[in-house]
Amino acid sequence: MSSLTITPKGPLRGTVHVPGDKSITHRALILSALAEGDSTIRGYCRGEDCLNTLSALQKLGIPIEIEPDQVHVSGKGLWGLTEPAEPLDCGNSGTGLRLLTGVLAGQQFFTVLTGDASLRSRPMGRIVKPLQLMGAHIQGRKGGNLAPLAVTGSRLKGSDYVSPVSSAQIKSAVLLAGLFAEGETRFSEPLQSRDHTERMFRFFGIPFDVEGNSIRVTGGQSFQAKDLFVPGDLSAAAFFIVGASIVPDSEVRIPNIGLNPARTGILDILTEMGANIQIDNQRDESGEPVGDLVIRTAPLHGIAIGASQVPTTIDEFPIFCVAAALAQGKTTVTGAEELRVKETDRIQAMATELKKLNVAIEETPDGFVVQGGSSLQGGHCQSYGDHRVAMAIAIAGLTAESPTVIDDTDCIETSFPGFHGKLLELLTNSN
Repeated sequence: MSSLTITPKGPLRGTVHVPGDKSITHRALILSALAEGDSTIRGYCRGEDCLNTLSALQKLGIPIEIEPDQVHVSGKGLWGLTEPAEPLDCGNSGTGLRLLTGVLAGQQFFTVLTGDASLRSRPMGRIVKPLQLMGAHIQGRKGGNLAPLAVTGSRLKGSDYVSPVSSAQIKSAVLLAGLFAEGETRFSEPLQSRDHTERMFRFFGIPFDVEGNSIRVTGGQSFQAKDLFVPGDLSAAAFFIVGASIVPDSEVRIPNIGLNPARTGILDILTEMGANIQIDNQRDESGEPVGDLVIRTAPLHGIAIGASQVPTTIDEFPIFCVAAALAQGKTTVTGAEELRVKETDRIQAMATELKKLNVAIEETPDGFVVQGGSSLQGGHCQSYGDHRVAMAIAIAGLTAESPTVIDDTDCIETSFPGFHGKLLELLTNSN
């Protein structure tokens, strides 16, 4: 088990390239495998989560050639997958496991999907239920609520599912299953969640209809392979965005970042707090909006965040807690109970660890309250095996009065290989 020591130092200065978007990479790999023909995916995320999805597709019979900056996927069409000889290990990735379950529910063979201890403790009933309503045969621990999941492929029928929560993973699992189902599949959610799957459907030419927060797709529609570009992951960039905002005299440029409106909540929130974020060279790449970010240090102030802002910021809340801790005044977050069922209970994790650094933060059932403006102290912190918690504490440590030690930081590799090196490079550039 590795640890990371952060020593307060200098401003952050220079240009940093972040990994390809994790969410888009998962979908690009899966849809390229289901397409007819060959696709090249440039800029893919090389984190362990996406590599586990890639490996799972290879075990399902999809030829994939891996290069440092791109992968070549030989798609076999909707019905070209083959039964794997062993369980598919999704590691720490809830996205990988949930989306693959949607695909495999409509196949004509048997598959077992599993993951690490964290993934095996996270709720899967939220996808199992709608898939079973389509005729899927899925079994798992705790009545199908926990992985490993055993999927016996079957003939699916379209359904009309109204989700009680807004979730891109639930939506995507149902829509992917809908590609194999007879008739029409309709998915509705309270608020629109991230739309990467819909955008990629459109890019590949898969017909669907959207009405409000509902989407409909008809099964059995084959589609042709296309080359894709994966933009930089805004969730990964968020750590450097906040770091450059709170460390005095910083200026950081982050090129080729995905600016999907369903993902830019963190930019909106930080701008509302007073952050100095400039967006240059805006354009579209493979159906997704992209741009270059320039961030300069600025004084932040506390704000109130409600439930309507949560879906577009859900993955960035650990680093948002750090911004709130360094802002002047009080920040409150409500309607974010979804954070309690991520890689860890992120509300509890961030409250516990930031208190060790002298942050006045209190958790509530669906969020937290931060009284910002205190001077941070160094401390000995835990990551709970959660990559976003680990990186958020690392950024907080940049502003502390003494070094901060973070235990169990191997988890960072799941989404951001080389994170610490890139952070040190920005600090070195400032000298």
